[in-house]
Amino acid sequence: MSKIIVDHRERSSGIIPELAKHDLEVEVQQLVTADFIVQTIDSNGVIHNVGVEKKTQTDFLNSIIDKRIITQLVMLKENFSVPLLIIEGEDNIYQLRNFHPNAIRGMLAAIAIDFQIPILHTKNFRDTASLLAIIAKRLEKPSRVMSLFAKRKSLTKKQQQEYFMEALPSVGPTLAKNLLNKFKSIKNIMNATEEELQEVDKIGKKKAKEIKELIEHIYD
Repeated sequence: MSKIIVDHRERSSGIIPELAKHDLEVEVQQLVTADFIVQTIDSNGVIHNVGVEKKTQTDFLNSIIDKRIITQLVMLKENFSVPLLIIEGEDNIYQLRNFHPNAIRGMLAAIAIDFQIPILHTKNFRDTASLLAIIAKRLEKPSRVMSLFAKRKSLTKKQQQEYFMEALPSVGPTLAKNLLNKFKSIKNIMNATEEELQEVDKIGKKKAKEIKELIEHIYD
């Protein structure tokens, strides 16, 4: 069974009784970092701790002004392998205060890209509680590695050779084919001198030197 540790300052938010409705163990503590810690042991016996910082839309804007959000997210990132930010509210956040829209967009972009912390949006405290419950239930499931790439047929030997050659400095698809057409095999290319490499169209002295330096460099 999952447990959610809730910071004592969330007592008045209405979230705690809502969490109890989801068959979750709820423990109230004084947390230094995060407003919620979702704690779960999955079927593989692995303990997961997800740190969640929750802000209402107004509090989020205020925290941008006093830069409190930066400190909180740094601590969240340092203390949890999985940090999350929840922004709660249904209003148009760009109209709540006399705030330039780009300042809000800039902070959202920094959180997602610079801090690499996912931002989740909820309507109200009930929605927040339901989201936390879903996160806890999801953590209980065995983790699966999902491929983002569609499966494709195995590469031919010719394609593998071309891809191998494209890993060399400044070698694109056309130059890879030119090298293979000239030397007939990867082995012959590896054994070629700088002068021999320069016999291939588009390979000058500088590029030939870069290729040979990489081939001959001792791996350390």
